[in-house]
Amino acid sequence: MIYYKTEEEIDLIRESSLLVARTHAELACYIKPGVTSLALDKKAEEFIRDNGGVPAFKGYNGFPNTLCVSPNSQVVHGIPNSNMLTDGDILSVDCGVLLNGYYGDSAFTYEVGEICSDVKKLLNVTKDALYKGIEVAIEGNYIGDIGSAIQNYAESFGYSVVRELVGHGIGKNLHESPEVPNYGLAGEGQILKEGLVIAIEPMINMGKKEILHHNDGWTITTFDSKPSAHFEHTIVVRKEKAEVLSSFEEIEKNIYG
Repeated sequence: MIYYKTEEEIDLIRESSLLVARTHAELACYIKPGVTSLALDKKAEEFIRDNGGVPAFKGYNGFPNTLCVSPNSQVVHGIPNSNMLTDGDILSVDCGVLLNGYYGDSAFTYEVGEICSDVKKLLNVTKDALYKGIEVAIEGNYIGDIGSAIQNYAESFGYSVVRELVGHGIGKNLHESPEVPNYGLAGEGQILKEGLVIAIEPMINMGKKEILHHNDGWTITTFDSKPSAHFEHTIVVRKEKAEVLSSFEEIEKNIYG
C-alpha cells in the first residue's frame, strides 16, 4: 500500500528531515582524523533529543545505535565503534529521526582529512547521481526512471550500483512502499504521483557491485574491498520539480566554509 501525503504531513516530514540535516551539519564539524564513530554517535543522539526528536534507527529491528556509520569499503549499516578515523578515510553517515510522528532520513559521505583524487571523484559522482534521480522524480514519471537515471550516470564513470539495497517511501513509518532501486529501466515500475514522499539513496561502488553481509547482522561491505559512497535525500514528488525536504546546505557550509 502506497500512502500519498497531505501538505500538512509533508510539512511535518520536512521538519523531521531538516532536523536530520542539522544533525549532519553538527557532526560535520567533528569528522576528522582521531575521532571515533562512537563519539559521533553520542553527539548525534544528544543533538536529536535536545531538539525534540527521537533517533529513528536506535532499536529499529534491534539496531544498537543512533547512526549508521560506514567507512571506506563499508556500504551501509555500519555499527559505531571506538576505532579512530584516520586521514584519507571516507565515512558514510546515515541518520534518521522521528519528530511529531513523522520520520526524516538522509545520508552523506564525508571526507576524513585529505582523501585521494580517485575516491573524491567517487563521492562527487555518487552525490551527482542522487540529484540525477531527483530530477526525474516528478508526477507522471516512473520509479524506473529514478533508478535508470542514477545507474546510467554512475556506470558512465565505470562505477557499479549496489542491487540489494534500495531507497524507500517514508512518513509515519521509516520504511514504506514503494521501494526505490538505484538501477532499472526507464518507464517501468510504479507511476509517480504528487504527494509521494520517498528517500532516494544511491550506494555506488568504485569496483564491482557485489556486497558481503557480515556476521554482526548489519555491516555490509563491498565484495572486492574497494570504496563505496552513499548519499540520501528525502523528497516529495511534485508536478514540475521534486521538492527536496532534507538539505546538504549547512553540512557543506561547515565542511567547505
